[in-house]
Order: sequence, then C-alpha cells, then structure tokens
Amino acid sequence: MRPKASILIAEDEAQAREALRALLEDEGYRVLCASDGAEASHHLAHSPVEAALLDIRMPSKDGLALLRELKDHPSPPAVLIMTAYGTSAAAIEAMALGAFDYLTKPLNFDELLIQLERAIDNRRKTSELEAYRSEEDAAQGLEIVGRSPAMQKLYKLIGQVSTTDSTVLIRGESGTGKEVVARAIHRHSLRGSRRLVKVNCASIPETLLEAEMFGHERGAFTGAAQRRIGKFQYAAGGTLFLDEIGELSPSTQAKLLRVLQEFTIERLGSNVTIPLDVRLLAATNCDLELAVREGRFREDLYYRLNVVTLTVPPLRERRKDIPELAAFLIRRAAARLKMQTPTLSEDAVELLAARDWPGNVRELEHCLERTLILGRSGVIRPEDVALDAGPPAADPVGGFPLDEGLHAAVARLERGMIERALAASGGNRTRAAGILKINRRLLYDKLREYGLD
Repeated sequence: MRPKASILIAEDEAQAREALRALLEDEGYRVLCASDGAEASHHLAHSPVEAALLDIRMPSKDGLALLRELKDHPSPPAVLIMTAYGTSAAAIEAMALGAFDYLTKPLNFDELLIQLERAIDNRRKTSELEAYRSEEDAAQGLEIVGRSPAMQKLYKLIGQVSTTDSTVLIRGESGTGKEVVARAIHRHSLRGSRRLVKVNCASIPETLLEAEMFGHERGAFTGAAQRRIGKFQYAAGGTLFLDEIGELSPSTQAKLLRVLQEFTIERLGSNVTIPLDVRLLAATNCDLELAVREGRFREDLYYRLNVVTLTVPPLRERRKDIPELAAFLIRRAAARLKMQTPTLSEDAVELLAARDWPGNVRELEHCLERTLILGRSGVIRPEDVALDAGPPAADPVGGFPLDEGLHAAVARLERGMIERALAASGGNRTRAAGILKINRRLLYDKLREYGLD
C-alpha cells in the first residue's frame, strides 16, 4: 500500500486552517500549512508535496498567482482551489490554469477527502505515464534514418496511416526496424500522448500468452494469485503492437480474431465483457500468405490484420543510407557507453556499404558497437571494423597431411581464406581486408606473395 501523500494547506483564516490540518492528519496525510501566499510559495519551492489546498483569496499572493508559478514547476502538485464563489470567473480561471478542481466554502469534509484522493491518484498516474514515455523514448534510441527512395516512400506511408485508427501490418526481414516504424506511427497519431504497449508473440510461452494479452482473475489458473489486467486493457486509449504475429498458435489466433471483430475482451476466469479503445499494429518477418496456404495462419485473421501494409526495406536495398545510418549508430552507441565518438574513415564506410548485412540494421548496429568497444583510436579504419565472422568453422587440421609441413599448410590456408574473402567481397580489396581483419597493405603483400594480384 502506498503511503499517504504530503499536503500543503494555504489558508489565511487560522481556524479553518487548523480544522483542515486536524482532519487530514487524522486521515494519515503529512501536512504543511501556510497562512498567506508568500509562505505557500516558499513551501512549494522548497518542500515537495503531492497536493495543495489553496484559498483563492489570500494576502501577498492569491491562489491564482500560485497556480501561475506552478506552471513552470518541474513536478507540480495536484491543486484543489478553495473559494466562497464557486461560479465566479476566478474559479473558472483556476481550472484553466491547471487546478484539478475547486471546492466551495463552507467545505464539505467528505467531498474534500474524496476529491483530494482523486487529485492525488490522477497526479500519480500522470507521473507514471510520463515516466513510462520517457523510458520508451530512451529505450527506443534507434530513429528511422535514411534518404533513399525506398525510405522516402516509407515515410510517406507512415504519415498517411498515422492520422487514422486503421490496423497496420508492418512487414520486413528480421532487424530492419519494424518496431521503430511502429513507434513512429504511434508517436504521430492522435493517440501519441498515450501508451504504446508491445507484445512479442514469439517470446512468451503459449501457455501464458493468452493471460498476458487478455489478463486474468485471481485463481483463474495455478499461480494466478491476484487479478492482472492484460496488455489490451493496459493499452486502453493508446496503441498495442503485436510483434512477430506470425508465431501465434491457432487457438490464440482465434481469440485475437474475436477481439478484432468485437473490440471487447474477457479476462481469463471472468465472464465480464470489457470494451476496448485501442489501436492495433502488428509486425511479422514471415510469409503470411504462405502460412495461410499451409493452414498455419487463419485466413480471416490475415484479412483483419492486412488493412494497411507497410514494408520496411532490407539494408541491402538501400545501401546509400548506410553512411548516414552508420554515423548515427556509432554516435548513439558512444553516448550510451559513455565513450568518445570516433570518426568513420571513408574506406571503413565503403567497407560497410559494400556488405549485404543479412541481419540488416540490427547486425550493423551490433557490428559498430563491437568496433567501438574494441577500437583504440579516434578514427575507425577498415581493419578496425569488427565484422561478425559467423559460425565457427570446422577444425581444418584433418585436411592437412602432416608430411606437408607447417609452413606449407599455413600458406595454403592463408591463400584459401584470401580467395574466399575476395569472392565474398566481389573482388573489393578494402572489404576483403576488413573480412580478414587485416590492413590493406598486408593484404596487398599477400596477394603478391600468392600470385593473386
């Protein structure tokens, strides 16, 4: 249970002020008192409180002046204005300045306690939402970067769908940034001030996914010790993002279809129907049409989801974006790791742009983070780029007869690796040197040594 809040009472009438103090302290609140506006202003600046009861008329500063001061406060309290003139222009102005409500004198103590609790609860929920959004903004980190025609087309589509409440299916290979696109759609929508809630359909066990999405009542299943609201209900008023939706089991697909048809849910263990006000975004990297043909994905659910489709292009189809994207990613990684941001040399950028990046933006991001951590200078050159070598190769010793000798075997292995690196890089020697994790001068020497130049 949360502790009772701290309250400021600003009231110039001593008897009324002490009566309020006694009432609130009996209810368990921590109370500060001020006999005029100046004293109240001092408390608000130096003693954080969760709520304030302000008399609208006080010496030195009235309640409206205090409200205006609070507009610049980093964490303002919930404010209830006390006035003898509930219908006056001053009371209306108080509401416009951000007061939660006003109470007319003589005060009804029961009404005061109810409104005070509501004001504090509203402030706490607002603070939690702001903190949630700040965490989301910090966690998101990766912005949509790129100016290629493919990305320009994507930006246009994001702008078009953001202003609607239509269901959007975001498609693309793994690592292309589908979640980043979902965040952009939400942020630019009319629901942008509310929550964006993500469910990764592949990471939650099937036995728990239904409870995670729809919620459950206490005792609905073994281990359900208390009621829990699901992601659909938690996202009320905002957006729900279902990632990797192609991994849903047939039973969960059927339940999701019902939700999309009726926009209501029932928590597990309950017969109470809960209406929903939520926008749905979904993403997948699998071929849903093939899954429908093979009976792994419901056709009717596919059409419910496929209202508007956005396809995020793979990195190999927008190579011109790689220099800008790499610079952004290295800056972001350096800031997160509290390291100095290095410069990417032209040769290093050329190496990065020549690679296919089967893991797309995520693979590029991880490569640059490794490079940053392992680097030792302020300039990243091709030999510094920590490319992923892929799965470890099989032990090659069995392919080298012992009577061949160590030097001959090493030379044969070197030549073979250089040939493979050149083939993988399409003959680009800078890129081949990066793959081999050697500098270009050494590669050129080896090419001459083995007659490969």
